[in-house]
Amino acid sequence: MNLLATVAVFTIFSSSSSVLSQTPTNCPMDYNYLLRLSFPTADCRHSTDSTKPVTNSTGCCQTLLSVFGMSLAQHLKSTSNFNLPNLATSSACLADFQTKLNSLSLPSNLTSFCFDPIQFVISSNTCAAIRTVQDWRQKLGETTLLDSACRNDLTDLTACANCVDAGLKIHRQLISIDGNTSHYNDCFYFVVLYAAGVVNRFGPESDGAVSCPFGINILPKSRKKSSSILIFGLIGGLVGVVVITCFVGSWFWWDRKRKRGKIDQLGVDGFELGGSGRLRRRPNTGSIWFKIQDLEKATDNFSPKNLIGRGGFGVVYKGVLPDGSVVAVKKIIESEFEGNDEFCNEVEIISNLRHRNLVSLKGCCIHGEDEEYERRDVQRYLVYEYMSNGNLDDHLFPSMSRKPPLTWPQRKNIILDVAKGLAYLHYGVKPAIYHRDIKATNILLDANMRARVADFGLAKQSRDGQSHLTTRVAGTHGYLAPEYALYGQLTEKSDVYSFGVVVLEIMSGRRALDLSCTDSPRGFLITDWAWSLIKDGDAGRVLDPCLLGHGASNEAMNPKGIMERFVLVGILCAHVMVVLRPTIMDALKMLEGDIEVPPIPDRPTPLGHPTFTGDGSTFSISPLLSGLQLQANDMLR
Repeated sequence: MNLLATVAVFTIFSSSSSVLSQTPTNCPMDYNYLLRLSFPTADCRHSTDSTKPVTNSTGCCQTLLSVFGMSLAQHLKSTSNFNLPNLATSSACLADFQTKLNSLSLPSNLTSFCFDPIQFVISSNTCAAIRTVQDWRQKLGETTLLDSACRNDLTDLTACANCVDAGLKIHRQLISIDGNTSHYNDCFYFVVLYAAGVVNRFGPESDGAVSCPFGINILPKSRKKSSSILIFGLIGGLVGVVVITCFVGSWFWWDRKRKRGKIDQLGVDGFELGGSGRLRRRPNTGSIWFKIQDLEKATDNFSPKNLIGRGGFGVVYKGVLPDGSVVAVKKIIESEFEGNDEFCNEVEIISNLRHRNLVSLKGCCIHGEDEEYERRDVQRYLVYEYMSNGNLDDHLFPSMSRKPPLTWPQRKNIILDVAKGLAYLHYGVKPAIYHRDIKATNILLDANMRARVADFGLAKQSRDGQSHLTTRVAGTHGYLAPEYALYGQLTEKSDVYSFGVVVLEIMSGRRALDLSCTDSPRGFLITDWAWSLIKDGDAGRVLDPCLLGHGASNEAMNPKGIMERFVLVGILCAHVMVVLRPTIMDALKMLEGDIEVPPIPDRPTPLGHPTFTGDGSTFSISPLLSGLQLQANDMLR
């Protein structure tokens, strides 16, 4: 979720707003920046569902709100007016905005679907009766915290956090001056426009303003070429396509003929003979293609005594291969794979991952295919290297065994190992891979108690730098990022959120989510608990008591200051605002002390707050502001 889209949702001004004229007029705003701005449009494409106009109506309207806000900020900068003069001008501006959206091949009814023209009309019945910059300065003074905190480059994480923190303070000041809590949204809307349009010296179209106050996910820009180069390129491309098509066609004819001559042989060039006498695809990787008989022998016919793990998507057995190597065999019970081709594609991706902090995939198996290639009862298996010390959950929360508590050096190494594994997934491979299910049970420990990230059954590759949107949210409650759980919006920051929750678990020795907790009628959520202590300036109380001892020797072994830094990084990573979370690379630098941990920005009403579990008539989506309440039917969908 972005800053403007989730907290500056424009409230339709009251019917008493002055509408000076409804005659046609020209729009004073320029939307040419839309042709230069690489913003995500996937949410706003036509939906295949006839009941929905676009793919993701909520995400679409939120994005368009941010993009339209850029022109309002520029209008504020040039005219000193926070809104448009009348209804006719607002309607004309929305019409021009829609025309630009049409040029991007987006649906022709987006502005009428997402906005009401009157909500952008100037009115004294808004935040503290502010209409112009002069009104703003009369109410708040010539300079405010916002003027200094939001002036410089906001692409810097610390600068952005400071700007947002200043905005929250000014917002509270405006609400106090106004005295009308119904203007809550209007006041924050003014704060965002003022920060981007008046204060920031780079302007509302700068990368910092776009990504921080407006919270727009900027996509990689492609280089623009001259028309003559494009024409020659197209001609050359067409010639190349014809030539390549001829070669490819010849190759397929030859390859098909060769396979027919060898169809009685198994394992020919990535295929093997299926039960129906036809070739079926294998993953084209260096990993082993196991037969079901091999896995049955290795696991003693999947004996219960060899069962070492169970999850929502499969069960895991310990096995010993003929060469004596110990493996973990995962039988997939449920997955998102629609067929064996998709499964093989995922196996190819996973088997090519090589990093010391990832569990290596040794091979796979598909069993149960016969006449119907896509039968629903097909059994799929993944074979991983075996981790002798089990998973992190067993050591943090031992139930049956009496395992000693993890020491500080062990916890520190585990956190750093997980961060390095995620950094490899996000930045070490192209396209990046999002794990989607980072949690204690998916972090395995080797013989030296070093951590490796496991279970890529939910992993997804990114697409050209865009966030991934899915109608099926997969993961574990307590670890899911809010924007992913609510809207299915998956980015690298979704993994960062889950990582932050794991860090808090490791440092506190408490579970992410405990519904049996007697301290709260709605259960225990670690992010709320840790935040309340940090807000009170007592980060030390988050630490597991077994990490805190007495005496100089213990202080040297367990430095409280460093441990508290790890807690702060965990809280920052688990911030509900996507834009305020660090990347996993920045989080790793903070953990290792290479960069300072920025001030922790304010956060919204905890997810365990009664407003989230009431009668369903209200819903809070504010990622920054406590108390921002929207009627469910007012949400932009």
